[in-house]
Amino acid sequence: MRLGLSPFKLALTASFLVSESLAQCPDYTTYSQMPHDPVSSGPLALPYMRPAPACRTFNSTAVEKVITDMKSLLKDPDLARLFENTFPNTLDTTVKYFSKSENLAFIITGDITAQWLRDTANQFAHYHSLLSVDPDLATLVKAVINNEARYVAQYPYCGSFQPPPESGLAPSHNDWADGVTVNPQDCDPRPVNNQTVFECKYELDSLCGFLKLSRSYYNATGDSSFMNANWRDAIDQIFRVINEQSQGSFDENFNFISYYNWTGGNHALSPAVDNGGNGEPKAYTGLVGTHHRPSDDISVFAFLTPANAMLSVELTNLAHLLDSTGQLRNVSQQAKEWSARIEDAIWKTTVVDNIFAYETNGFGGRYVMDDANVPSLLSLPYLGFLDKQHPAYVATRKLLLSKGNPYYAAGQKFNGIGGPHVDAWHPWPMSHISAIFGTDDDAEILQHLYLIANNTNGLGLIHESQSIYDPTSYTRSWFAWANSYFAEMILDLADRKPGLILKQNKSYKPGHSK
Repeated sequence: MRLGLSPFKLALTASFLVSESLAQCPDYTTYSQMPHDPVSSGPLALPYMRPAPACRTFNSTAVEKVITDMKSLLKDPDLARLFENTFPNTLDTTVKYFSKSENLAFIITGDITAQWLRDTANQFAHYHSLLSVDPDLATLVKAVINNEARYVAQYPYCGSFQPPPESGLAPSHNDWADGVTVNPQDCDPRPVNNQTVFECKYELDSLCGFLKLSRSYYNATGDSSFMNANWRDAIDQIFRVINEQSQGSFDENFNFISYYNWTGGNHALSPAVDNGGNGEPKAYTGLVGTHHRPSDDISVFAFLTPANAMLSVELTNLAHLLDSTGQLRNVSQQAKEWSARIEDAIWKTTVVDNIFAYETNGFGGRYVMDDANVPSLLSLPYLGFLDKQHPAYVATRKLLLSKGNPYYAAGQKFNGIGGPHVDAWHPWPMSHISAIFGTDDDAEILQHLYLIANNTNGLGLIHESQSIYDPTSYTRSWFAWANSYFAEMILDLADRKPGLILKQNKSYKPGHSK
């Protein structure tokens, strides 16, 4: 008689071996803070920062092919190493849980064990062209969308979440989020469930991120099966937030209208917002208000221009998605109407003398600045809101990359746009990536590109922020969104400016033949 393991026992054994292997992998937060061999052959001698194959959290043959292609195509071995480190970083390090059968995936941001709607959409943006050639990668993204749809349907005002119960992963307690109440005027207001929610700062761009990931998946695959009951419920909740947050703060009898409350505290970077956690007063303009920025910091004024620009674009994309699949025609009409209303309000209420305000309040208040986090004013062309040659963008961009922007800072070796999330003298490399997306000038592109490459503290990864005083002072060694955004920018240049960075002036597009 032949003896052997049953299929069930084999599966258990395989699962155990994988778990045992991953258990022996170094923590990537620690791993990313020290260089590893082999180094690149360029003058920067950048280290190889990918974890060992057995320690990677998801494998994609399509991603590996792009890495191989780009290493052979890029002129500069240091840029090739940066691409090799950053392009797979999301898959290498952040897929904390994935179940094809459950259609669920939990993606962390990097060194924070939580799934941010905004970060996740951006962490996967550079993989979209590969979804049609890698079914496993497409299945992963579909599972991400379904998990996020459940989050948004239940808590549309929250931006970051705990692992799904099906994962068996323990939630992380974040006491900054304790006690946050949504709809405080309800008869029975209760704080959000911190077993589901990691943090409940209301950031309009988080909802835009969910819409972006959804339409990108459909555009790449033509698969509409993600538009299930969870997804439709999430879309309903997004329009609920749009309607609630577009209202002025006072009714005709000066009753204060609030649908969201942030109490902050516990040493949170973002303390309680004004007026009992309900936000700065705003007047109706056609824009949609937000309490927090993409940086997770408090908005000074409620109407954040770049977040509204992204919302306008993604609502138009949502309408196209619904029309092309013949679904939810009434929602498609709402999306078109809101998109047009928001776009019109941006041009009418935020632009003065060809300069966009970062935030407005409907009462004439304007805050002219920019924050590095996308959506930003600098990233308006990347968002698809306008052409990079538009006079208002050109004028605003010039101001943003100068002392006219209170969060622009420059030192001897590094400069750029930062934000109050860290401090005023730690610009973010992300701002240079946005700047590259926003220009066709070769010299300007190279200037921004090598400011990034020369300022990784010799670690070959894109950090959150970098001091203008001390090249060794940076924040977040493991920041997956920034790594993905950098790789996305390199691929954009390989397509629209191949002669600038590739050995041959021949466009390269992932998912296509060389």
